[in-house]
Amino acid sequence: MSRPAKGGRAPRRRGSCSGASKVDVRLLEGDCLEVLGTLEAESVDAIITDPPYGIDFQQERWDGSAIREAAARAGQDRLTPNEAFEAWSRIWAEECRRVLKPGGFLAAFGSPRTFHRLACGIEDGGLEIRDTLMWLYAEGMSKSRRYPGGRATTLKPAFEPIVLARRELAGTTEQTIERYGTGALMVESCRVEGRHPANVLLGHDPDCEEGCAPDCAVAAADACVGEGRSRLAPSRFLYCPKASRAERDAGCERLPRRALDLFPNAGTSGDARNFHPTVKPLALMRWLVRLLCPPGGVVLDPTTGSGSTGAAAVLEGRRFVGIELEPAYIEIAAARIAHHSPNDNRKPKVCRSGPLGRRR
Repeated sequence: MSRPAKGGRAPRRRGSCSGASKVDVRLLEGDCLEVLGTLEAESVDAIITDPPYGIDFQQERWDGSAIREAAARAGQDRLTPNEAFEAWSRIWAEECRRVLKPGGFLAAFGSPRTFHRLACGIEDGGLEIRDTLMWLYAEGMSKSRRYPGGRATTLKPAFEPIVLARRELAGTTEQTIERYGTGALMVESCRVEGRHPANVLLGHDPDCEEGCAPDCAVAAADACVGEGRSRLAPSRFLYCPKASRAERDAGCERLPRRALDLFPNAGTSGDARNFHPTVKPLALMRWLVRLLCPPGGVVLDPTTGSGSTGAAAVLEGRRFVGIELEPAYIEIAAARIAHHSPNDNRKPKVCRSGPLGRRR
């Protein structure tokens, strides 16, 4: 996730990355609401992002008050927190629609609590909702305190919704594919056991080795197959666990360790070189890149965070543009993407003095 900016829109200006069209990976430091407005129209093939969820995650400003302030600056004041999150989502979705090629897809992760607002904001931003993907996993932990009588205020999280949207076509689907290479999903490269990809993605438990652990979502789904029912195991769907510590820190060996407390109510904490709290697994992000972006195309992530989308893009042979406000996360994203880059041409070019390109 990337944090909303503290101030309003900055004046548009060309930066140090200007004219760097031969660079395959570019990281632009700044607020996505500002930087998106400087990118060329119809310049990216797909957008894959994990924006703030508007749930006051660990009381972080970037997931709460900063979103409400951004909506207020756009004239949307006197809103509830959820209304402000929807208004903020509409603002960045409008810019995403502008920079997408006709028929280009957007995939945005959300929280079950605010996903409806995210979808409405994206739709009000001019994109067509095409589907909702569900990533199921087993590693979640309830954020609730324990109350007397075996009570709690939340359930254990076990899935994340992903809104799938598309910019309008330029004519028919066939005409859009022929002219832009976009408009349809790349299903052939995303088949699982030879089958058409589904909108449900399963995640193995971290304790799964030779077989599935007792609480594994994949094992629970497969156990439902019995006499008189379909003998097709549900685990034929794509499955992948959350990012491991080794995957999170790969490429960050030279960066300093910082505190990482993913489950504050559990009374445990630690440190990590990649201290971003919401790292997505590369297997999942690579599958999304293959599904949404044609080979050789450009993937944009306007809330880059620690760079999982960028690492997935270079691993799948796509170009990448990422936007991130926090300098510390820029350093992590650059290190992780460089670690997974197959050649020097895909080493990230970080733009700090200004964004790339200009709006037509």
